[in-house]
Amino acid sequence: MKDKKIRAIIAARGGSKGVPGKNIRNLGGKPLIEWSIEDALESKYIQEVYVSTDDEKIANISKSAGAKIINRPAMYATDKSSSEEAIIHAISEWDEMDPENDIIVFMQCTSPIRSSADLDEAIEKLISMKADSLLSVCEFHGFLWKEDGNNAIPWHHDYKIRPMRQDMEKRFKENGSFYIFKPWVILKDKNRLGGKIITYEMDQSSSIDIDTEFDFKLAEIFIKNA
Repeated sequence: MKDKKIRAIIAARGGSKGVPGKNIRNLGGKPLIEWSIEDALESKYIQEVYVSTDDEKIANISKSAGAKIINRPAMYATDKSSSEEAIIHAISEWDEMDPENDIIVFMQCTSPIRSSADLDEAIEKLISMKADSLLSVCEFHGFLWKEDGNNAIPWHHDYKIRPMRQDMEKRFKENGSFYIFKPWVILKDKNRLGGKIITYEMDQSSSIDIDTEFDFKLAEIFIKNA
């Protein structure tokens, strides 16, 4: 690991429609964003932790928690701005970077129920498998449907054949907790995933992603009873 610079980036805008002010809202005794900052700081491998934000309150709380701040321009902090834009802007602020060998850990602060062990195991997996990018996932057993006009259509399954859960092929859904990738991936493809892509499996409780008030209450229950 000594030949690699491993940095974490946490993107946190000031505006939030689903849960207003959620990034600094109190969750289990501390601001939501602090959970992710602490996970990154406790990692054995992550050397620097950055928070990209356009919000002064988020910046102050993040700095107090031990993160370095990247001031995100307003053009990259709108409702339609992508995380990729924030990441590319963030890495452009760094003095030095090896695009082929360094590693970026992009963490979503709306996923507070993870651990530094998850991050470390995922980094080790990326390196040992000689992969270029990794996404965190959890197992998925649901049946997806979509609407076509007035008709409901099964998506990627035959509704006439409904297998038992234990007989289903193992499937995963992206849980949004974190993504790990080499800098060249996002610089070349403008996407956090590219090259050889692998997954890191997490359990359902660690996969809570806070987008609504219900999600926030669910996270509070898990943290209180952990």
